[in-house]
Amino acid sequence: MRFHFQDLTGIDDIDRCKGILQTHNWDIEVAVQDTFNIQEGVPSVYQQPPPPEPREPTVNVQPPDQRIYTVAPRRPQGIVQWTYHIIFFPFRFIYSTILDIIRFAFRFIRPDPRNSKYKRGMGLVQYILIVFHLEMKCTSMNVTDPVGDVMRFISNYDECYGVIHPVFYQGTYSQALNDAKQELRFLLVYLHGDDHQDTPAFCRNTLGNQQLVDFVNGQLLFWACNTNSPEGFRVSRALRENTYPFLALIVLRQNKMTVVARIEGPVGPEELIQRLERNMSDNETSLIAARADREERNFTQTLRREQDAAYLESLKADQEKERKKQEEKLEKEKEQQKIVDAERERQRMLEERELRKEQLKREIPPEPNGSDPDVIKVVLKLPHGSRVERKFNKHQSLKYLYYFTFCHEDCPDDFHIVTNFPRRTLPCEPSEDNQEPISFAEAGLGKNEMLFVQDNES
Repeated sequence: MRFHFQDLTGIDDIDRCKGILQTHNWDIEVAVQDTFNIQEGVPSVYQQPPPPEPREPTVNVQPPDQRIYTVAPRRPQGIVQWTYHIIFFPFRFIYSTILDIIRFAFRFIRPDPRNSKYKRGMGLVQYILIVFHLEMKCTSMNVTDPVGDVMRFISNYDECYGVIHPVFYQGTYSQALNDAKQELRFLLVYLHGDDHQDTPAFCRNTLGNQQLVDFVNGQLLFWACNTNSPEGFRVSRALRENTYPFLALIVLRQNKMTVVARIEGPVGPEELIQRLERNMSDNETSLIAARADREERNFTQTLRREQDAAYLESLKADQEKERKKQEEKLEKEKEQQKIVDAERERQRMLEERELRKEQLKREIPPEPNGSDPDVIKVVLKLPHGSRVERKFNKHQSLKYLYYFTFCHEDCPDDFHIVTNFPRRTLPCEPSEDNQEPISFAEAGLGKNEMLFVQDNES
């Protein structure tokens, strides 16, 4: 019977309940307990739970071609067994009836701990929380320690029936499903019922058979749990088991874990092996197809990674070429800019030189008359062979000789004026320390002098 929230309360209460459940990560027990604490004035004890384990794969529990094997208990054989059966039948009937009544009464008084642990006397909000949880997650169970349930079952099984049995998967049902799906293997699930009359014989004679142990260990993953534990009870409801012993063979088919066979009842080891082999053989093609599909995907992914790596390498090479090209372009631009700057600097210096020549020309005194007794005639021989004549007063500074030579169009930019014999350099260029060089007379020059202009850059 499904509950409808419109029959219970208004939309505001539904939104409130939904918010409380979301706050507590849909943990109904913690949500109810925390709501009680808040109403009673007790501080909240809610703590964020650890990260959830990997999601349980979807399982198709009733495919159209599923095989169901129901093994009925053997009927008595012979007069002795029939006599024994008839005599003890009333006692067994009375015993089982009384035991069922006691269990029913006990469960009526104390709710099944495998389902829930809700308090009595809860208010409307708490009731709506439970109903909302069942409405949204009707197939989920409040399993707080699924791994602990499995490990306790394995420990108890070893104590009761010995250690000769197939290797139990030491993890949750969800983990076993994920591993079987990842490894593309068959998963055999066994649900153990302590109270069933056929359970002890099945555990000792069938699961304890060495031939079955070798077969299961070599070809299957084997998961088992007690249905009296929350994890086992949850799986029993998920697989919709009917009786004990219960076995389910699960395999990946059409990208979904599928229950391809159910074996219910006290089956023997030889018969169980035959049925498992038959169903595994019938469904091996799905695993082969899944392996081929996975190999194809892996190959495609590997090829894509290699292509991506090659593309990235090519892209990196192209980027490196482009970077070098840009560097060369920048270098050429820098060189061109240097040339342009040098040319501008040369032009500026030429302009400054011309301006200075114009200024110095105005500072040079007029050429004296040749009849002046203090006149000196100077002949300058330029580096390229041409000669220039000029008259100066012997009392004038040699700087005017320098100015005259500097302003001549054929004179080099950097030069010295030297005498022929004895060879010496005339200190005619003004400097910061000597703004007024010596005169012609002080330099020892006669009436007629041949002087040479020496290019310092040649």
